[in-house]
Amino acid sequence: MHGWGYRRWFYTLTTPVALAILAAAFLYGPPWERWNMLTWLPAALFLGLWVVGLLDMTQHRRAVLRNFPVIGHFRYLFESIRPEINQYFVESETDGRPFSRELRSIAYQRAKGALDTRPFGTILDLTVEGAEWMAHSIAARPPAPPPRIPVGAGRCAKPYEASLLNVSAMSYGALSRNAVLALNGGARKGGFYHNTGEGGLSPHHLAPGGDLVWQLGTGYFGARSPDGRFDGGMFRERASAPQVRMIEVKLSQGAKPGHGGILPAAKVTAEIASIRGVPMGRDVVSPPAHTAFSTPTGLLEFVARLRELSGGKPVGFKLCVGRRDEFLGICKAMLATGLRPDFITVDGAEGGTGAAPLEFSNFVGVPLSEGLSFVDNALRGIGVRGEVRVVASGRIITGFDMARRLALGADFCNSARGMMFSLGCIQALRCNSNACPTGVATQHPDLVAGLDVGDKTERVYRFHRHTVEALMDLLGASGHEHPSSLRPHHIFRRVGDSRVLHYGEIHPRIEEGCLAAGAAPAGFREAWEQASADRF
Repeated sequence: MHGWGYRRWFYTLTTPVALAILAAAFLYGPPWERWNMLTWLPAALFLGLWVVGLLDMTQHRRAVLRNFPVIGHFRYLFESIRPEINQYFVESETDGRPFSRELRSIAYQRAKGALDTRPFGTILDLTVEGAEWMAHSIAARPPAPPPRIPVGAGRCAKPYEASLLNVSAMSYGALSRNAVLALNGGARKGGFYHNTGEGGLSPHHLAPGGDLVWQLGTGYFGARSPDGRFDGGMFRERASAPQVRMIEVKLSQGAKPGHGGILPAAKVTAEIASIRGVPMGRDVVSPPAHTAFSTPTGLLEFVARLRELSGGKPVGFKLCVGRRDEFLGICKAMLATGLRPDFITVDGAEGGTGAAPLEFSNFVGVPLSEGLSFVDNALRGIGVRGEVRVVASGRIITGFDMARRLALGADFCNSARGMMFSLGCIQALRCNSNACPTGVATQHPDLVAGLDVGDKTERVYRFHRHTVEALMDLLGASGHEHPSSLRPHHIFRRVGDSRVLHYGEIHPRIEEGCLAAGAAPAGFREAWEQASADRF
């Protein structure tokens, strides 16, 4: 039963009984004087549950209790009595590295502003293969204020300065109206950007006034002609909104690389259909590839066109690395044309989504560490790394997650999962069924109503602030003032029982300009020779 449906049932059935009990007590005296214990004890218990239910329905902090009064407490009861260590669990990432998923616990605590410390030391076994850590410095320094990272400076009429952590791409449709409002409200308060996802610009993205990155996927939602192709005039009109600070062309995403986006028909409301320009009653499946271009050179020309149509706002593209020769073809196109994207967002195969085919989510695409290192090296190899910002996206929750991505070459990071946890996501795994109990990933109005925008706006803001502060604290502890000074040799990983390597040994960097000079190293040579600016 859905949120308000359950609330309505609870209120309708219990309130008359509660009122009758209260009336009987008022008319005939206290129940303990006139009723036997078998009568007044159940009556008192019923009244107690009725009061708890009313308090649950009127509170704003917990969407589960707001949507499911009384019975929702069982969820928190089970969570509170399980062993503390079970709040954390370890699973293998696609590359086999044990990945510490403090996930919900860390995100929840930071979003709620709770104490951000833990007794009894690490809960992780750093002696097992795959464990990672950061080198600290004897000459540690106090954390510096977090810097802003300029994007498009010197190339764009309207450059942007990005936060170190931002909201990764999640569409209205996949997320509810209230979730989008809270994310953008948090972005406005915290001074970070909110990526719209490929579902297009909605009034709910624009209303709070937070900075936006408008993502254009293969469906061109929001800038789409009736036949599904890119409409430059519509794009120019919508991209002129002052909240739109950058544009991102989505080539692929980590959760289902090489596959179009999916929005199940159950989540397609009349409003969403209007925003996307699609019919109701059936799944919205984006094409697997773009129609606005078909070659690496065409991609860069499309990027340049979007920059012009948007009035000089930074434009980049997002991809999960797949075939190396195709990305190197984009690099060759950069050399041949002189055109550059302002940023490249690298998504890892471990990234999440609300709906993806099983084989794609588990067996397609390059994990973020390898993809990020490759893109950074490729840009260095053609001598343009200083002109293009690199953004890391994929399972970034903690300050250490950010630090190890920055060490591999990212300039700043995006997070989807962490932001969802700050909204109250409990990983019910019902994102694609339109029955998310917390109102985060559903369009059912009964459930959406349970997510309080004001409370969750504050939580998104706090999660971002505390996570960035944790990163800057780590940098200070390792003797750094600015994230750009992090290098691969500052992060270590155990690769065997008695063998430890730093990231520089696991992901070595190639020489600046070597690809452009025709001196491709062994790991790049074959793919560089196969790459072409004229074909993918």
